[in-house]
Amino acid sequence: MSDIDTLKAEVKKLSTQATQAKMDLHDLSEELPTDWQKIPDVAQRCYDLHARLTEARAKLKAAGG
Repeated sequence: MSDIDTLKAEVKKLSTQATQAKMDLHDLSEELPTDWQKIPDVAQRCYDLHARLTEARAKLKAAGG
């Protein structure tokens, strides 16, 4: 597998995870005030995944993919 293919696979995986994290954050917001204590953890996970996805997309673009 080439580096570009590896990066594409990583972007696809992170995109799926980031979308799920976004939905988890959305679901949590709809259930408020229940489980309000989970806000920092769920939000941080969502933030981290989107940051990793942005970085992976930039690497893929730089690699010409």
